Amino acid sequence: MTGTVPTRTDLAAVRTTTTSGTLPVGTSNVRVLLTRNLRQSGIYVAFVAIVALFAVLTDGVLLSPGNITNIVLQYSYILVLAIGMVIVIIAGHIDLSVGSVVALTGAISAVLVIQRGMPWWVGLVAALAAGVAVGVWHGLWVAYVGIPAFIVTLAGMLLFRGLTLQVLDNISLSPFPPDYQFVASGFLNGLLGGQGYDVFTLLIGAVAVGGYAVGAFRTRSARVSYAQPVESVPLFVTRVVLVGLVVMCFAWQLAHARGLPVVLIILAALVITYGLVTKRTVFGRQIYAIGGNRSAAVLSGVKVRVVNFWIFVNMGALAGVAGVIFSARSNGAQPAAGNMFELDAIAAAFIGGAAVTGGVGTVVGAMVGGLIMAVMSNGMQLMGIDQSMQSVVKGLVLLLAVAFDIYNKRRAAAR
Repeated sequence: MTGTVPTRTDLAAVRTTTTSGTLPVGTSNVRVLLTRNLRQSGIYVAFVAIVALFAVLTDGVLLSPGNITNIVLQYSYILVLAIGMVIVIIAGHIDLSVGSVVALTGAISAVLVIQRGMPWWVGLVAALAAGVAVGVWHGLWVAYVGIPAFIVTLAGMLLFRGLTLQVLDNISLSPFPPDYQFVASGFLNGLLGGQGYDVFTLLIGAVAVGGYAVGAFRTRSARVSYAQPVESVPLFVTRVVLVGLVVMCFAWQLAHARGLPVVLIILAALVITYGLVTKRTVFGRQIYAIGGNRSAAVLSGVKVRVVNFWIFVNMGALAGVAGVIFSARSNGAQPAAGNMFELDAIAAAFIGGAAVTGGVGTVVGAMVGGLIMAVMSNGMQLMGIDQSMQSVVKGLVLLLAVAFDIYNKRRAAAR
């Protein structure tokens, strides 16, 4: 048997002869399943607990149809930034400039559309192009010159904030035309009718649940075929049903408000796309390899400079998308727009399970981290808590998230 490659039959035999000292395929031990990847499982438990807490503290207002819609609209641009930021962090970098880039891209769009009267789509394209250009600028300095991303993007934060002031000439511009505002404030409602609720929104929710169920089943089947531990069938079905109920409840609330937000469609498309890129493509695996061990990645043939370059180009492009969404949502461009956005995006990535040292993190985790920040902010606003205290709470949550990451590493090393 020496030197032979195990077949699926061999792997099946391994599964059937699993000893009591290992985790069997199809385990029903919830505690083992939760602690097997504490970093990711813990964030979902924390999210549910935080939602439940603020739902009680706000007498249910947090989960009302109108408020859920407002959360989606108000924090969508942070979630877009979090997608790009978690990829940057996985590769072992950081980007401190995204807030300034959001301001600059929105300012460029406003000048073209509001001040010069160009069509709304020209401003949108110009904002995206400006974001890509910023990403190229950062990528060249980080990947090919070799300056640490912290320094490059810190310089970019100052540089692009100054350019924003120059582009706007230190004044605010508004309003955008309705077509431009539709990107961030528009809804798809009444496409399939419905009495007091939007059928189309419910249909999209059902499609999302079906897609999740199929994806979860395929993932479980693949793990079983390679003798990897998975939950038992009853637990698997329970998980899928619970997720489905949560999604359909969310869709039900949206359907009873104003329908399906356009920005939610944009966000869902980005999450699906980047989830596939990070998990199913060579480029995604190379990002994790660079963040996990740069030297090993180089020895494995990964073109580190090229990958790092495109990581920052991607971050710039997503900052452009966030700039369009924020400017459309606020119906204008302001010199101070995007202030502290980079910290919210970084916090979302770390709270969502990204490791400080790189090599660990997921797009879905960053979304959950961003939603935790959104729910806390919205809940504290509904409770009338002072803005200064909200900052204190957010800072403590971020600190605890990083401490939790360090605890997990020490716990794993002690095994």
